[in-house]
Amino acid sequence: MDIHARVGEVTERIVKRSRDQRRRYLDQIEAYGEKTLPRKRLGCANFAHGFAACAPADKQALRDGEGPNLAIVTTYNDMLSAHQPFERFPEIVKNVAREAGGTAQVAGGAPAMCDGVTQGEAGMELSLFSRDVIALSTAVALSHQMFDAAVYLGVCDNIVPGLLIGALSFGHLPAVFLPAGPMPSGLPNDEKSKIRQLYAEGKVDRAALLEAEAKAYHAPGTCTFYGTANTNQMLMEIMGLHLPGASFVNPNTPLRDALTALGARRALDITALGNQYTPVGKVIDERAVVNGVVGLHATGGSTNHTIHLIAMAAAAGIALTWEDFSDLAEVTPLLARVYPNGKADVNHFQAAGGMPLLIRALLDEKLLHRDVRTVWGDGLDDYVVEPGLGPDAQIVWREPARTSGDDSVLRDGKNPFQPTGGLRVLAGPLGRAVIKTSAVAAERHVVEAPARVFHSQEELHAAFKAGELFRDMVAVVRFQGPSANGMPELHKLMPPLGVAQDRGFKVALVTDGRLSGASGKVPAAIHVTPEAAAGGPIAKIRDGDMLRIDAPAGRLDVLVDEAEWAARPTEAYDLSAAHHGVGRELFAAFRATVGKADQGASIFSVNG
Repeated sequence: MDIHARVGEVTERIVKRSRDQRRRYLDQIEAYGEKTLPRKRLGCANFAHGFAACAPADKQALRDGEGPNLAIVTTYNDMLSAHQPFERFPEIVKNVAREAGGTAQVAGGAPAMCDGVTQGEAGMELSLFSRDVIALSTAVALSHQMFDAAVYLGVCDNIVPGLLIGALSFGHLPAVFLPAGPMPSGLPNDEKSKIRQLYAEGKVDRAALLEAEAKAYHAPGTCTFYGTANTNQMLMEIMGLHLPGASFVNPNTPLRDALTALGARRALDITALGNQYTPVGKVIDERAVVNGVVGLHATGGSTNHTIHLIAMAAAAGIALTWEDFSDLAEVTPLLARVYPNGKADVNHFQAAGGMPLLIRALLDEKLLHRDVRTVWGDGLDDYVVEPGLGPDAQIVWREPARTSGDDSVLRDGKNPFQPTGGLRVLAGPLGRAVIKTSAVAAERHVVEAPARVFHSQEELHAAFKAGELFRDMVAVVRFQGPSANGMPELHKLMPPLGVAQDRGFKVALVTDGRLSGASGKVPAAIHVTPEAAAGGPIAKIRDGDMLRIDAPAGRLDVLVDEAEWAARPTEAYDLSAAHHGVGRELFAAFRATVGKADQGASIFSVNG
């Protein structure tokens, strides 16, 4: 097999580990994947309900025609920049379907929330759980069984993972993901970060901070840094659910619209009614999952995907573990530097060569399975192309440049930014955690310092304002895990910790909460599991305990006498204030049933 030995070894053990649950999943696909129009099997009253509101021509086509019917599952809203462009997509999709002799219907909507809006607010405690709500919403949308394939309109943090989990519950249906693309470049991300830090130090006022933020987030499309939203787009392409080169084309451009139309056309072509049947449950197999993990490492992508990829894989009957991430990281070079891992944004990444160049580089190093099924065909070689517009406004495929247009942003495997990926798994007496090292200076990959314990971001900010953080310190922010309060992202921690680090102190963070792909220069052991609310060892830490984070060695240690540590009880913490208000009381059942971070932090079973 033409694959790196480690990649092949990890893939094989995933296959063995997943054998029984994957077999059950594939059997389910076979049971539902018949070459018949599913709506024609419905009772007459059921069927009539399904086309009652259609325009006359669509009604006739659905009632008497033999063409495919596309489900459109959308997360459109016009408050969030990343999702506002989707307002126009359904009409594009419907027109394509009509031209092809089929139909398309908006099957349903799913909620889309923005971690950028809820950051540091109570609503952030719904963020991770929104992924599973979106999966449930997707299943409800498809439950009418009127459809032969589906297109999915979603972009951001928990949204694409939720859509894919829902899509995989209807794994017999083909699925094409249609991205909206990133907004044009605004205020550079490093300049925005500097203003945030100056604000934390009291050196600029709120008006200056808001002006900087508004210049950074200024138009329709995703944020331009390489956080979870843009990592999602990379994953959907490298895992074969986008069209080639579709991920990072700006919204509301002729090329974006042409890619949307072609994606809809492709979804119509790969239904069970034709000869190219490509169910999503067979696109997402063990090889595709490994390709996703390799892409994550090679680009320094979001740490949220150490949770999301596990949950997405589980939805296809595949058992992925943190050890798989760790072992693949050891052989995957870092090929991209996009903020927060560098100064460039995703538009610069696209201009430097983007996904076609990245995929070619990883194929050249034998780090990707090239013989996978995709919505575009068989094999990732088909993704080493660049879409453009021909004279008739149709997509034409071009051979991409052989070398990067900017090797400060994107490189090949012969000249990587660093020889191994940007994520590490840590283990020790505090449990297990994840650390993202690609944005952290090498001299800070090992930190040993006394603990300072907090139970909220607000507590840490109060200590910062009181001048108590300007010393060597490992900030421990606990009771932030999924069963405690929904595992919110904790980005309010970064500016004060960054200030302390910039003043020459050894600073690190240990938390059972999340940070994501936007995490920056402060070393952070995140997703600690078992979490404090489940009695995990992180709840034993006291102020002054010496902690050691050693990313190169993969260790997370507490330097306390073993006998004392074993005898020390875990602390409890009253979380009732985090369980009410802003809708949080509605998610009590989620908090009670959610799994551990290293099992995908999902309310769904990880056992298939």
